[in-house]
Amino acid sequence: MTSSSKLARRAFPFVCEKRPAAGSRGMVVTNHPLASAAGAEVLLSGGNAVDATVAALFALTVVEPMMVGILGGGVTHLRLPDGRHIVIDALSTAPAAARADMYETTSDGLASARGTVGQRNEIGAASVATPGNLAGWLHMLQRYGTRSLADTLSAAIRFADGGFVATPYLVDCVTDCAPKLARDPGLSALLLPGGKPVAAGSRVVHADYAGTLRRIADEGPGLLYGGALGAAVAEHIAAQGGSLSTADFKQYALVEREPVASSYRGLTVVGPPPPASGGVHIAQMLNILEGFDVGGMGFGSPDSVHLIAEALKIAFADRAVATADPAFVDVPVARLVSKAYAADRRDALDMTRAQHWRSGNLHGRESANTTHVTVADADGYVVSATHTINGLFGASVMIPGTGLIANNYMYNFDPHPGRALSIAPGKRVFSSMAPMMVTDGRRVLHALGLPGALRIFPSAFQAIVNLIDHAMPAQDAVEAPRVWTEGGALEMEPAYPEAIAEALRLRGHEIARVPRIAGGMNAISIASDGMMTGVACWRADGTPVGISGGLARAGVRFTI
Repeated sequence: MTSSSKLARRAFPFVCEKRPAAGSRGMVVTNHPLASAAGAEVLLSGGNAVDATVAALFALTVVEPMMVGILGGGVTHLRLPDGRHIVIDALSTAPAAARADMYETTSDGLASARGTVGQRNEIGAASVATPGNLAGWLHMLQRYGTRSLADTLSAAIRFADGGFVATPYLVDCVTDCAPKLARDPGLSALLLPGGKPVAAGSRVVHADYAGTLRRIADEGPGLLYGGALGAAVAEHIAAQGGSLSTADFKQYALVEREPVASSYRGLTVVGPPPPASGGVHIAQMLNILEGFDVGGMGFGSPDSVHLIAEALKIAFADRAVATADPAFVDVPVARLVSKAYAADRRDALDMTRAQHWRSGNLHGRESANTTHVTVADADGYVVSATHTINGLFGASVMIPGTGLIANNYMYNFDPHPGRALSIAPGKRVFSSMAPMMVTDGRRVLHALGLPGALRIFPSAFQAIVNLIDHAMPAQDAVEAPRVWTEGGALEMEPAYPEAIAEALRLRGHEIARVPRIAGGMNAISIASDGMMTGVACWRADGTPVGISGGLARAGVRFTI
């Protein structure tokens, strides 16, 4: 399904740095090779895609400790064999003791400003929100999986107990965060041996965390939500000046939500609803693009980049005033994703010049450090899951004796009172997470996602356009150079030629060259015969593992 006969047209060539994997019986793609191996191990033992996803996520808490942990939060998008789509919202919530004015701000009052005195909403115990990851993962496993918790945790326990080899990516993250990691004894001992960042190629052993995972395997989520582990976390956070309490753990509840689904050029694009903004604003931007021959423009041309940039600015203008926790804010989802609203916005768009956009006629900032997992199996389960501890190494607080790293999700709230994203007790953080799927109404064609904070859903949107309008193979779609703007400078990755950038300057865009936009995207495409293609891009350690073959034909006997 495409918009033009000139579908393969590109304004300039680019070279993919990675290659895809193929499999007929299953596919696991994560942002670390060992996590992909953990998920594949579960599929090979007879588990389904949900089992494999949970195993991979737990493995990532060991090998990507800077990105994700059980004291974080996130969103999982499930496609079940019967065709239903379910979004499991395990995003973190503000503690009951949190207040709209709990931080002293240092900003000039702009809606996107998050600055506070002493960075208390970003570093340390005061930045910790009630975590949802463990609740979400174990709910998913119990309700939709087939494997025991102990089996699912076995790879993660093995990696923590026996150690794993530090990648250059992990070492770079540790180096960047060394000053704040050094403030915490546990993180310092694990990642700054002898006062220096762990070396690439060295083995990192996390025995305390292995012990915690064993306790979770024995006792389940109650160990954290109302049990001894939750009490230990709350006690340490309180002692360090945070507001998280044991009552917050007991009161936490995940939410199963209906996804946002919209049509685009005869296909259906499905994503998460608020407080995740990906599903709504990707639908909004695709609706705007549907009135243009995007394929005919060619990938990376001045026209196509200008159009994407203007659609991004429109989406961010609306997002700033309209997307938050629907339990606290009336989010006009139906209006935002309507074709009529897109037509109104499209009519005001000028293809010859860049514009500044305000929110339309409708009734901030986040961390870029997240992880994503995409898994599919031969039985029809497809999973796209984005989870995080928010900032790089979260709050930079490790709970003594547990190996657990606390989130800094309070940073996602606006520290100024009286706004849609202001802090309120029990309020869910809003997020740019975009675990997306594209279907033809009968089956999933593509599933994808990535980390990257404000740049997540714009990057996922561009990948979907690459797949549908530009008919790119999945590997090209995720590795293609990206652009990003929320209304200021238009960021462009290095692969864009200067001639394209100059043409956009002439239309009024301020160009900012950046080395990378958002994080490592991974995706799975599924052909009509069930063959799966798994891909990961150059921006992270992403690794696809495909599974084919299977057991011997029934009735076959081998005799000597």
